[in-house]
Amino acid sequence: MDLITTTADLAAACSRLAKHPVITVDTEFLRETTYYPLLCVVQMASPEEAIVIDTLAEGIYLKPFFELMANEAVLKVFHAARQDIEIIWHQANIIPHPVFDTQVAAMVLGYGDSIAYDALVEKVTGHRPDKTHRFTDWSRRPLTKEQMHYAVSDVTHLRDVFAALDADLKKRRRSEWVSIEMEILTSPKTYDFHPERAWERLKTRVRKPKDLAVLMEVAAWREQEAQSRDVPRGRVLRDEAVTDIATHAPNTLEKLAHLRSVPKGFEKSKWGADIVAAVERGLKRDFSTLPKLEKPRNNSNGAATVELLKVLLRMTAERHAVASKVIATVDDLEEIAADDDADVPALRGWRRELFGDAALKLKRGELALAIEKGRVIGVQRV
Repeated sequence: MDLITTTADLAAACSRLAKHPVITVDTEFLRETTYYPLLCVVQMASPEEAIVIDTLAEGIYLKPFFELMANEAVLKVFHAARQDIEIIWHQANIIPHPVFDTQVAAMVLGYGDSIAYDALVEKVTGHRPDKTHRFTDWSRRPLTKEQMHYAVSDVTHLRDVFAALDADLKKRRRSEWVSIEMEILTSPKTYDFHPERAWERLKTRVRKPKDLAVLMEVAAWREQEAQSRDVPRGRVLRDEAVTDIATHAPNTLEKLAHLRSVPKGFEKSKWGADIVAAVERGLKRDFSTLPKLEKPRNNSNGAATVELLKVLLRMTAERHAVASKVIATVDDLEEIAADDDADVPALRGWRRELFGDAALKLKRGELALAIEKGRVIGVQRV
């Protein structure tokens, strides 16, 4: 186990790692007080060695690491890779490729929805990882021996997990399923996030075009403000306040002050005027150009169809030992219930073969669900 603190040592280590077809990678970062994650530590392992990179070491230049991440001859194995990839994308404007995500592979193999790393390690290897430093402050220096051991164990155990999952995928002929998911995970579109799309992150469903127009403008303003100040979105304005502003559309500072979700005195700051301006921009938008609002599904038959599809999904997931979440989401089921040609993953590729075609047959009455010996089964109808 080596601690890398200089660019020269990093370049030498990455050169050694690049000679192997597969390496394991993990990162430690902080993002509680910033908009952009602060990369503190990177750990990597090959079959022959494990290293820890102090990314905050004075004078260290991470170019050798980023070049390794872009090396097409080396498969990079992560667990729950999205945040790791997002950090690398932000710092170097590259997407690691090729990539293997053990969390996705585990879902495809039936280990459950979004299984945690320590739980997967225990299930696959029987080893119970130390969780002591999971919430440690990785920005503090010097790094302790205990932190180093924790960081290294993440990537050394990951070697065994990858080997087991990869072999199982090949045995069950599901490697291609994971490959398809990896192409989505490593697509720049997944990480090319613009402030204009910030409203999509909010867990709110506005019903009026006016509300949506204002929501889009206020959410975009908050995103830009958070980026420029490098603070979390909630430090600028909470989600609750953004939604409240969209609904009430306060076009004066006085009206803004009357919203209980907005911090007291906020309207007197320069940001108060910014919000009123954003509201006014939203009200002036051409509503016909806005994204289509989802219509409430109050049809009782539609709700019943979704419930039947949920049963079919659970049955399919259990039969094929695949996590139900990776096959279809509740939103997918609602879309399928409303439209046979819904543009959802569940009606494409391997998911369609596994579940989508059966879901459409269930809708058309060509497939029925029954209970046999305590288990739900599908019965073809003529």
